[in-house]
Amino acid sequence: MMSRAHRVEIALPTLTVAVRFRPGAARAFVDLPLHALQDAHPALDALWPRADAERLGAALWEHEQPLRRRLATLEHFLLARLRRAPATPANELAHAAIGLIDNAHGAIRIDAIARTLGVSRQHLALQFRERVGLPPKAFAMVSRFRRAGAALRGQPGRQVDWAQLALDCGYYDQSHLIHEFKLFADQTPEGFHVGT
Repeated sequence: MMSRAHRVEIALPTLTVAVRFRPGAARAFVDLPLHALQDAHPALDALWPRADAERLGAALWEHEQPLRRRLATLEHFLLARLRRAPATPANELAHAAIGLIDNAHGAIRIDAIARTLGVSRQHLALQFRERVGLPPKAFAMVSRFRRAGAALRGQPGRQVDWAQLALDCGYYDQSHLIHEFKLFADQTPEGFHVGT
């Protein structure tokens, strides 16, 4: 999980194959707790056994092939890892907490989530960080930001009442909205809106 905006500068055209996991899903595919990877860009051999990473790299890049074939190869490797991933109560706890946060668009207290799930706030925080990569409160901020971003994408070219948008999306006020857009999108809400 990313807790802030990241810009990647690429000088030359580059072919990239990437996977974006739903929150909490990546833990089934990597051998590290996800908080160790927060805001990082590790190489695949830091996440998987070296032999597995090398086999996938060879399958993807040693021969010229259509993108569809590369994606099928990546899917095959990921599904093989998923079959080996154990289901644990901690995974279920993290997924339940993600659902509560997303359903509330981030406007929920972490204490309320812990009570609903029948665990302590500390236990929830520990399991959530390991399986999602962020503390629950930071993930709630991301969820609120995603709601605001979706609201702006749904209004291209329209005048926006920024104060009302902030309140509708669970921010205290317009300055709170601006602060989180600068953190997560590296731009103001207005700049984000113009760019959509």
